[in-house]
Amino acid sequence: MLKQFLAKLPRKSSKTDTLISVGSDSSNTSTNSGNGAQFTNTCSVISSRLNVVKRKSWAIFPASVAAGGDLVEPHVPFKDVPNADKQSLFVSKLNLCCLVHDFSDPSKNSMEKDLKQQILLELGDFVASDSAKFTESAIAAICKMCAVNLFRDFPPKYHSHVPRGESEDEEPLFDPAWCHLQLVYDLLLRVLNQNSLDAKLANKYIDHSFILRILELFDSEDPRERDCLKSILHRLYGKFMMHRPFIRKAVSNIFYRFVFETERHNGIAELLEVFGSVISGFALPLKEEHKMFLSRALIPLHKPKSLGVYHQQLAYCVVQFLEKDQKLGITVIKGLLKYWPVTSSQKELMFLSELEELLEMINMVEFEKIMVPLFRRLACCLNSSHFQVAERAHFLWNNDHVLNLVAHNRHVIMPMIFSALEWNSQNHWNKAVLNLTQNLRKVFSEMDEELALACQSKVEEDNSNSSLAAERRKMTWERLETAASCQPMVSSISGVIESASCVVTY
Repeated sequence: MLKQFLAKLPRKSSKTDTLISVGSDSSNTSTNSGNGAQFTNTCSVISSRLNVVKRKSWAIFPASVAAGGDLVEPHVPFKDVPNADKQSLFVSKLNLCCLVHDFSDPSKNSMEKDLKQQILLELGDFVASDSAKFTESAIAAICKMCAVNLFRDFPPKYHSHVPRGESEDEEPLFDPAWCHLQLVYDLLLRVLNQNSLDAKLANKYIDHSFILRILELFDSEDPRERDCLKSILHRLYGKFMMHRPFIRKAVSNIFYRFVFETERHNGIAELLEVFGSVISGFALPLKEEHKMFLSRALIPLHKPKSLGVYHQQLAYCVVQFLEKDQKLGITVIKGLLKYWPVTSSQKELMFLSELEELLEMINMVEFEKIMVPLFRRLACCLNSSHFQVAERAHFLWNNDHVLNLVAHNRHVIMPMIFSALEWNSQNHWNKAVLNLTQNLRKVFSEMDEELALACQSKVEEDNSNSSLAAERRKMTWERLETAASCQPMVSSISGVIESASCVVTY
């Protein structure tokens, strides 16, 4: 009687009470339809939530990959789960971060954005703590999350027709989603830096397609993103040896398209910076493939108008090749002469600076093979009407190694240079250039006074012959003009009429 009375009293129900009541007295459960309904509803809610989580994970990862067990609720911190479940929680959090938010409106989904940022920070700390195990399911989840967040098409406005760096007023564009992108890049870099990451296992997901999409991101307008990509690409090249030829080929294709088609790319400097360290690690003797990369990919990069944006990195790469093999000096200098600028004085200054650095590394045998076309070009630079170009060309002789190369081949070089110096003395407008010309003539006189006098005499003789030839041409034209003016106009007119007259018969 008392039990029936107590059963009718209202009481607060809970999941635990329901489960206890079910387990303790099956007869009471059958008579109490209210408690049975509560138990059914609770179980259905829990089951539906678990199914949603599983369906979301299986939608991203294949069943064969996610077969490592049930995924843990992703909002739980790593410290609140046992070590056995941390790997599943790691994959769950990666799964949750596959949701990309729109940052065009800062006030939209602000709580979800903050939650994702917090989870990305947790993932980075978890990987840095060496607690993560990079199984196939974890690697697949990492690559999927990085692909969803990073791989994107840039808006058309990023691809203007003005080369980056040509306009002084141009400012870099910063991606509004950088707060998330930076954390994704940091996570990917930490994963690649882990010694426990098996390159052979990761090769299934970090394949050629993945690397190509990484390289496409170098065209980003955001300099912060390009700076992160440098570290990513360098680590990919170092860890995945099987992909090294493909990376070199893909980067070469980017250079080809930039030089010969678009002349527009934001990440040339960063790519060259990465390859500067790659080239320094080439084994000796250099492979033919590496030499082709120098001649076909690097040297043509001197051609575009935006050379100033990446010239420092390009010159470093070229110097690295010459440190490996001095015989490549001929190839490089011939390439410089081929792409030598004619209308851009700023590019000409860059070429002269790079040329001096190359001449410091070249030996006498290789120098003698290239000195004639080289000093013909330098003679033109000495006579440049742009005073900075002329000054920079004169400064080459301040380099002791260059001066030593010239001294050993003075019988070939001095006759070519002396005529340019004589022209400067007579015609150049800049006083600083005139002073440098006089100093250079003194250097040649001290080097070989007899040869200098012979060159001076030869120049004077050539100038005299040129004056006589010019006078003869002038006299010839005057005689032709006189002969043409002496012919009577009437005879010429009558001759035209006679030749034009004819009889037409029908």
